[in-house]
Amino acid sequence: MANTDYYKALNDGLLNYYTYIAKGETPFLPVLDDILENVDVVGRIDLGLVDIPIDLIVGTSTYARAVSFAHNFFPIVDDESEFADKWIKLSDVWLSEGQKEPVKAYEFMNKFYIIEGNKRVSVSKYFNTPSVYGNVTRVIPKKTDEKENIIYYEFLDFYDVTKVNYLWFSKPGSFTRFLEIITHGDKRPWTEDEQRTFRSYYLHFEKEYMAKGGKKLSITVADAMLAYITIYGYDTLLDTPASVLGKNLSKIWNEFLMVGEDHAIALILEPEEKHVHPLFAKLKTLASGTLKVAFVHEKDAESSAWTYSHELGRAHIEQKFGSHIATHCFDNIKDDEAEDVIEQIIRDKYDIIFTTSPQLMIPSLRAAINHPDKKILNCSLNTSHRYIRTYYARLYEAKFMAGAIAAMMCRTGKIGYIADYPIYGMVANINAFALGARLINPYAKIFLEWSTRIGSDPLKSFKDRDIHYISSKEMIIPNQPSRRFGLYRESDSRPVNIAMPVWHWGKFYEQLIQSILTGSFKEAEPSKSNQALNYWWGMSAGVVDLICSEKLPDSASTLASLLRQSIASETFSPFSGTIYDNQGHLIKKRDAAFTPDEIMTMDWLADNVIGTIPHVDELTEEARPVVLLQGLINSEFDKH
Repeated sequence: MANTDYYKALNDGLLNYYTYIAKGETPFLPVLDDILENVDVVGRIDLGLVDIPIDLIVGTSTYARAVSFAHNFFPIVDDESEFADKWIKLSDVWLSEGQKEPVKAYEFMNKFYIIEGNKRVSVSKYFNTPSVYGNVTRVIPKKTDEKENIIYYEFLDFYDVTKVNYLWFSKPGSFTRFLEIITHGDKRPWTEDEQRTFRSYYLHFEKEYMAKGGKKLSITVADAMLAYITIYGYDTLLDTPASVLGKNLSKIWNEFLMVGEDHAIALILEPEEKHVHPLFAKLKTLASGTLKVAFVHEKDAESSAWTYSHELGRAHIEQKFGSHIATHCFDNIKDDEAEDVIEQIIRDKYDIIFTTSPQLMIPSLRAAINHPDKKILNCSLNTSHRYIRTYYARLYEAKFMAGAIAAMMCRTGKIGYIADYPIYGMVANINAFALGARLINPYAKIFLEWSTRIGSDPLKSFKDRDIHYISSKEMIIPNQPSRRFGLYRESDSRPVNIAMPVWHWGKFYEQLIQSILTGSFKEAEPSKSNQALNYWWGMSAGVVDLICSEKLPDSASTLASLLRQSIASETFSPFSGTIYDNQGHLIKKRDAAFTPDEIMTMDWLADNVIGTIPHVDELTEEARPVVLLQGLINSEFDKH
């Protein structure tokens, strides 16, 4: 029997061998010694006895062992050889007793290269054994900005907690997000019971995902599992019956298609120019009755400037559309109750539902998946979910103007900037402000503080540095009469407001509702089923502006007017000229242009910014869920 097995393994090995020869590639096993010739190794760690997934064993340590095997670890040595005899004897033992001795291996970039036990691995691969155990030494490469290296360093943090080595993600940030979801922020090392429980969860998901055709996709099982638990949660996964899990996978299949896309988001940067006579729009509304529009807020207008700005937008469309529209706001809706609230809104036959914060994205997405005929939109940026549209505004355009005015007014060139969440779009705001300041004063420095960083006290920091001009939150909270908002000057008596970037959400809601009435909303569907649709409008659409104090000097007012006209007409971009980051790296040459995607996902700080982007672990408990959902969890975090 064993002789027959070797003959079959030999045939498979030779077939694989000649396939690689035909492709012009080496037909033998990858050799770690060769791979490490051009790698800067910074450490080696003894991991002890490790359960090694068989699929992750890809090669051998030295060339001498490699030439006996094809690329798939099957033998290519004649069946009359001493090698064949040893392989046959090992297969007899394997079938009767299983693995008797551990192999010895190196792990490099979460792939395993065998030092001793190559034949045992070959036998185990032939018999489809899921794993072998072995004594493993981890070889750690120097940290770089290369994508695979970034993902690997995230894996190391993940492994330190879980000791799980059979997962791999295709995009930076995924290990961090995955770990936060499944541990709820608890970073203590897992027990063996917790490791076994997780494996049950993983295998349960993998089985159903593969049954649906997951093997045909370019993403990993871990990629798909992250997408699934982001929407449906992790804790109930094991209790979800296979039939229900299968239905859920079918519902969100396009989510998996998007994970593998480099350009998974279709950005709409301007409103659709479709002119319709107002009377026609009114008649169209009346034909289906009064248009019912719901606004779901995480907070209320009395305690949140953000909610207040959206409530101003709601008041605007009520005034604009009059009796042809009926709106209602739902305040203080937390994410754990939001799905039930949205379901009730749908039962109450609202035509459009706006959820106005990124924290409400997941319950909004679930509702959109269950009700594909409903128009549900969430206010967030760079959200790659196919089943829901999102919207945001290009506030960085107004921030650029504010930075220019700050540099004009500030004699010392030292300007403070208070940011809150390190999420998509925030870094563009910071950099635009810094570049606007540099436009006026090449020596201006922007001192960055994060209000959500643990232990942060921005005002004390600025006072200690003798900084008086500060950019803070955009709007005042109605019941908190502080004047520390927008761009202001700190004085001994009270803050003096200079300029305030504003969101004209009413202009956005008006134009979006108009697009629904005219039919262009439906026509805006992405041409690809594996793309999400994000509205990202700016000054040219009237949804962003900078309001300046009447006490501003004429020269500053003139500057603001000129910049506003140039940006709104798109004859000038805030991100112009040669740009370096504050680590000295060249980001863009003078004649190059940033794409909207590059602006949206900026993860670096301009060279005149004094500060860093915080790691998620440096943030307050309240901030972490927002950042994990919408945050820049990528290479920039891992540079600190």
